[in-house]
Amino acid sequence: MRVLIAGGGIGGLTAALSLHAAGIEAEVFESAQELRPLGVGINLLPHAVRELTELGLAERLAATGIATRELRYINVHGQLIWAEPRGLAAGYRWPQYSIHRGRLQMLLWEAARERLGPARLHTGRRVVATSQDRHSATLHFADGSRVSGDAIVAADGIHSAVRAERHPDEGPPRWKGAVLWRATSIAPPFLDGATMIQCGHHRLKFVCYPIANHPDGTQLINWIAERVLPADTPWNREDWNRRGSLDDVIPHYADWVWPWLDVPALMRRAEAVYEFPMVDRDPLPRWSVGRITLLGDAAHPMYPIGSNGASQAILDARVLAMHLKRARSVEEGLAAYEAARLPPTAALTEANRGLGPDVVLEIAHQRAPQGFRHIHDVIPEAELAAIAARYKQLAGFDPASLNARESYSA
Repeated sequence: MRVLIAGGGIGGLTAALSLHAAGIEAEVFESAQELRPLGVGINLLPHAVRELTELGLAERLAATGIATRELRYINVHGQLIWAEPRGLAAGYRWPQYSIHRGRLQMLLWEAARERLGPARLHTGRRVVATSQDRHSATLHFADGSRVSGDAIVAADGIHSAVRAERHPDEGPPRWKGAVLWRATSIAPPFLDGATMIQCGHHRLKFVCYPIANHPDGTQLINWIAERVLPADTPWNREDWNRRGSLDDVIPHYADWVWPWLDVPALMRRAEAVYEFPMVDRDPLPRWSVGRITLLGDAAHPMYPIGSNGASQAILDARVLAMHLKRARSVEEGLAAYEAARLPPTAALTEANRGLGPDVVLEIAHQRAPQGFRHIHDVIPEAELAAIAARYKQLAGFDPASLNARESYSA
């Protein structure tokens, strides 16, 4: 079996590595002329780290990212709403990593080059269409060339050409007014140097976490400032590389200065700021048609809430390889993959629209906008714990279930 993968991002490369590990030939076609470590930080949750560990990448991950030990939710006054251990500290068998998105992509690309061979990885190949018959599926490229194989996996992102081919009337991604300003800053560690924080409320939020340690004791700290604007505000197509301005961000956080973190000072340390609207798409009724399927953001683009975007793409890749290996035909394997992955990712997309676990920020703000003497006077501990546990179950990283789950290795 030969599987053609459109897209050399995190999902596409993990699919290639997973298929190779299952003894299935895979070939990747990336639209960019050259892969560079672009973007800012992301979090890999333990269920995704498990999959990459089972692909033999544990040491490379540990050398590239920071193992997150704690997650804290904070109100606009710097008061603690909820804290919980993460990764190994929470009893998982695998860490949670905060990591630079571009460096993770390059890590996966290099692993794919080593295992599949450089002849199986192509750049500058933009997919514009697909076709199939009873025996094969074909990728059609912008330069007029084409390549055929037994199956196609479209991992070509939120603006997927393959998805658009299937759903020409879908239109642009869905935007409800939130804009993200993302950047990295070199700064001294805050708290214990391995904590992720989420601060504010639905209309004004700040997230930050370290993604690399430096020899001089400083860290590369990833941060995201989120503001909700009027829904009719015009914004261009989102792009990881579009530059933003600190002048549009810092004034809204001017008084977010606490003994353990000075938010505006951290922002001013950024070399560059990137902005884009926070968008998703409505869940699809199906991903697979015959020998062609979707994966990652092409299948289920979701709001970056709960640290799940990249993690879910990694899960897609592993489940896809497992079912293609076990199935009697390509069509049967893709149908089984879709049956396993479409329902949970659709539910997660809807949950993230409802703020996911970050809803605790909004609840605290609505109930105590001026702050509180003790959080449990505002939100009972049982309510906070239930919100956190419910989202872990929904997203597939409840510690007990994940630790006990059967491996996806084919």
